[in-house]
Amino acid sequence: MSEIRFIDAPLIADLLQQAEAAPRRRAHLNLHARLDDPAQRLLVAICPDSYVRPHCHLAPTKAETLWVLQGALGVLVFDETGQISDARRMEAGGACWGYDVPPGVWHSIVCLGSGTVFAEAKAGPYTPLVAAEWAPWAPEEGSPEAPAYRAALQARF
Repeated sequence: MSEIRFIDAPLIADLLQQAEAAPRRRAHLNLHARLDDPAQRLLVAICPDSYVRPHCHLAPTKAETLWVLQGALGVLVFDETGQISDARRMEAGGACWGYDVPPGVWHSIVCLGSGTVFAEAKAGPYTPLVAAEWAPWAPEEGSPEAPAYRAALQARF
């Protein structure tokens, strides 16, 4: 991409509309040009009923950094058995507005309000999560158990 891209109200409004219409109830906009770029940067709009299955990134270069731009998220950190070891509310303009999670740490987010948008960055190239990176103790996305599990996580906040 050779032109500057501005992150402004119309762009965010469009991304939020996409999330509302998406089956997964979230939408992302890659700010990087290619999936093999060395830095993966994206904006994500997420609805309160979107389920992000707990996961970790095993590659030593895959720390994940997230900043809430608008709205609020809850971040949950789990031990290897699925017990919550930390839970924090993150919100734009709040006391905590982001995180940097190192590789190998089980984590998830829950959306705490409509209109939530965050920015995310991690090292490239993009690689889909492998089976060992999905929490075996958490329901799979799309499973009948996922909505109740997500609601229980949201209730922590």
